[in-house]
Amino acid sequence: MTKKKSKRGRPRNDDRQTLNGVLYVLKTGCAWEDLPPEYGSDTTCWRRLKEWSQDGTWERIWRTLLSQLDAQGKLEWEQAFLDGSFVPAKKGAMA
Repeated sequence: MTKKKSKRGRPRNDDRQTLNGVLYVLKTGCAWEDLPPEYGSDTTCWRRLKEWSQDGTWERIWRTLLSQLDAQGKLEWEQAFLDGSFVPAKKGAMA
């Protein structure tokens, strides 16, 4: 007779709920600690965003969304940025 492996620890939070929590923080700009409880743990959302960024999941989500929006004609590519990093120049810095 074989024994079933028992799962230990807390069950994994739903990916959809966690994704919605991440999107809430990114859209509103609120602190992770201010994430409403319906999205689950703020720590889980932050940790999952970090994991998804490192393993390429976040980029796949982003590319899928862009493809869907493009297919629906909802993107204006002439107004899009691939990577928008804006850093103010320090006083006296050369232009």
